[in-house]
Amino acid sequence: MLVNCEKLRPILSGLLRGQFGQQIAGMKFFAPPIKYDNIVIPEKPKLRFMDKVPVLPANLRAPKMQKKLKWMRGPELVHNSLVHKQYGIVATGGGRLRWGHYEMLRLTIGRKMDVSRMFAIWRIEAPWQPVTKQGQGQRMGGGKGAIDHYVTPVKSGRVIVELAGKLEFVEAKQILDIVCPKLPFKAMVVSQEMLENMKAEEERLVRENQNPWDFKYIVQNNLGGCHRWLSPVDHKWFGKYL
Repeated sequence: MLVNCEKLRPILSGLLRGQFGQQIAGMKFFAPPIKYDNIVIPEKPKLRFMDKVPVLPANLRAPKMQKKLKWMRGPELVHNSLVHKQYGIVATGGGRLRWGHYEMLRLTIGRKMDVSRMFAIWRIEAPWQPVTKQGQGQRMGGGKGAIDHYVTPVKSGRVIVELAGKLEFVEAKQILDIVCPKLPFKAMVVSQEMLENMKAEEERLVRENQNPWDFKYIVQNNLGGCHRWLSPVDHKWFGKYL
């Protein structure tokens, strides 16, 4: 016996709905809630204030310094992982942070975060490298100029700020996405799972690479006489970092 499904549909829909028009039958599967038993909120959850000028001893004159591009080039080998294993901002390129960027991070994250269940920490030191500048309208020469401001050099892969506590990645990304575009270098919001997946993907690409003529092989064997136009940075990182 054939049953017309179109005629049964309103009858079934009426049986599956209660008095107020809400569905009363069905089965849904929800992920188990995240447990935050090991999370301890510190006494001061907000980012601390950073000094604009480093504090030096009274008998020491503030030293002047060169730009030192090597402090901004290449990968970060030390501070490239999350301490609290939750969320943070990671630099994807080199650059220098000024004191204004510190204040922008501190004030914006402090306003947006919920201090009752979140906390943030710095992963970079206060500005310490001096940057000199000649006075306005001066002629060329006259020696190195006076110190104008201080900066902190940052390499690619350096963790800038961490945001942790009783929150999920959607909440952290909503807060940290506000400050990422305002930094003087490219940066991205990451979680611990994203960092692990990125590292595993790099290892997989190296392991499963079937092309022997990669950039590293070309540089090491001087194919096409490439040593004539390659820079020392290309010999060190093989085109990955500028």
